Amino acid sequence: MSGYAVVIERAEDGGYGVWSPDLPGCVALGDTPAEAVEEMRAAIRLHVELLQERGEPVPEPTAVGVDMVAAA
Repeated sequence: MSGYAVVIERAEDGGYGVWSPDLPGCVALGDTPAEAVEEMRAAIRLHVELLQERGEPVPEPTAVGVDMVAAA
């Protein structure tokens, strides 16, 4: 399986959420960024398995560029 780009966001409660633009509805949470990413790995595996079981297409990972934008 190829790698999917993920977005890590800090939650208001201090935890972290992770989601992938290529896999709508596939999300994970964790107390730290590393924990959230590890949970996302498991979520992606399960998400892909479910799509395959249903006979639905599995999205291909897309190339993503990353930019940091600072607010003035």
